[in-house]
Amino acid sequence: MQERKSLIKIKPKRYKNGEIVKVSFMVMHPMHTGMAKDKKTKKIIPAKYINSVKFIYNGKEITSMKVWESLSVNPVFTTYMKINGKGKLTVKYTDNTGEAHEKTKKIKPKG
Repeated sequence: MQERKSLIKIKPKRYKNGEIVKVSFMVMHPMHTGMAKDKKTKKIIPAKYINSVKFIYNGKEITSMKVWESLSVNPVFTTYMKINGKGKLTVKYTDNTGEAHEKTKKIKPKG
């Protein structure tokens, strides 16, 4: 299984306990619908798209998303969360082929 590049961004960059922040998760993924043809071989490219995303903060799921193949290549998923102390934010995702990945970011509030 190849590791996919992904990134978790939190805005604002500096946040305090009790604040609500915007969390964006970006992932490099082809998001093939199964309806396009390879330009060289003229064969249909099999469907391969993210179908589930979960945001987990300190072991507790804060939101989950069901996803369909109609999203663009390299999608961005965004949610909001309340900062409740230090810890870690993990984003887990799977695609329709069963491939699963995750990305983690340390949460360090200032003040």
